[in-house]
Amino acid sequence: MSADTNKQQEFVLRTLEERNIRFIRLWFTDVLGFLKSVAIAPAELENAFAEGIGFDGSAIEGFARVTESDMLAKPDPATFSILPWRTESPGAARMFCDIAMPDGSSSPADPRNVLRRTLDKAAKMGYTCYTHPEIEFFLFKNPPEAGVAPVPVDQGGYFDHTPAAVGHDFRRQAITLLEAMGISVEFSHHEGAPGQQEIDLRYADALTTADNIMTFRHVIKEVAMDQGFHASFMPKPFTDHPGSGMHTHVSLFKGEDNAFYDPTAEFNLSTVGRSFIAGLIKHAPEITAITNQWVNSYKRLHGGGEAPAFANWGQSDRGALVRVPMYKPKKENSTRIEFRSPDTACNPYLAYAVMLAAGLKGVEEKYILDDSKNPIALPSNLNEAIIEMEKSELVRETLGEHVFEYVLRNKRAEWLEYSRQVSAFELDRYLPVL
Repeated sequence: MSADTNKQQEFVLRTLEERNIRFIRLWFTDVLGFLKSVAIAPAELENAFAEGIGFDGSAIEGFARVTESDMLAKPDPATFSILPWRTESPGAARMFCDIAMPDGSSSPADPRNVLRRTLDKAAKMGYTCYTHPEIEFFLFKNPPEAGVAPVPVDQGGYFDHTPAAVGHDFRRQAITLLEAMGISVEFSHHEGAPGQQEIDLRYADALTTADNIMTFRHVIKEVAMDQGFHASFMPKPFTDHPGSGMHTHVSLFKGEDNAFYDPTAEFNLSTVGRSFIAGLIKHAPEITAITNQWVNSYKRLHGGGEAPAFANWGQSDRGALVRVPMYKPKKENSTRIEFRSPDTACNPYLAYAVMLAAGLKGVEEKYILDDSKNPIALPSNLNEAIIEMEKSELVRETLGEHVFEYVLRNKRAEWLEYSRQVSAFELDRYLPVL
């Protein structure tokens, strides 16, 4: 155990006592990106740090077969945070966990471990990966009900500011809770569709960002329930309005230096930056089943509203898959690229793992970035995305055999179930005339 880890554990144990924290929630994420948790008492924590907490992995999506179900959740003390919405005493706190096998080795099914493997590869190449997500979501007046259309909380548009808008109060409360948990927020505003909000998290290393996204989604749901609303990260709930994306700004640093920055190059974008973009462009179709993992995701990608439908890049093209922002030219640390296909309902650990793996492949093999005059189309539905992923050595290697095969099985089943449904469109179109 490193000295830093030991200090972090001591800090956690001391804080529990000082702040009267009686419930510690151990958080982890299944393969589809749903948050799981188990609560333990403070007396169990030292043992949890040393050995982990045993649980039945076969009950978690994608984790283990019944015949190999014993798994361990090992809390990461660096992710300790008191839950600010549990203000009554005794309080509650949370830590993210790494999932291990009984022999102590990392579980191949743990999404956090999948991302860490990619970041370890980047580190061997000399890079630290920083990310900054713009997270969009919808607020509805009513909880989901079968056959009933969702009602947005407002009829606002992009950057709208009206005194009666409920979004202001909602965003203020959500941001206050996020910052109380140590998650820095950069911007927040109303997005383009009725009831649609955007909150942008400040840049951090990619693993911290993925943890923060999981926390963010939980906090947003908590605040919505508290205020009597329903928050949804569904990629495209309305046919005629834009969907919710999770545009992610990415940069690679070598020590203190931004590897994407070259003051003499076009757009101040270095050869490394250009090769990274080329990697994303080349491998975009095969990673789309991970960055856009639901049937509904493709209604956003191919439904207009500045969502990327093609594997292209540009400086000011907000419909491009990869955009080179130019907010602060000649500022080294602000040089970055924006990857625009992920939606807010992805598993952030797996999505960032394949995104970074694609870019790093471009850097490693020195891909040449061409213009975007004849870009290839991204998959137009989940089935096409599955077919592209199935052929991909990059995705198989990045996810590992276990996660790769599970995702394929799960997504094939989802597509089959969707395909056999008779939709409202079919009934409305064909019943009157056929």
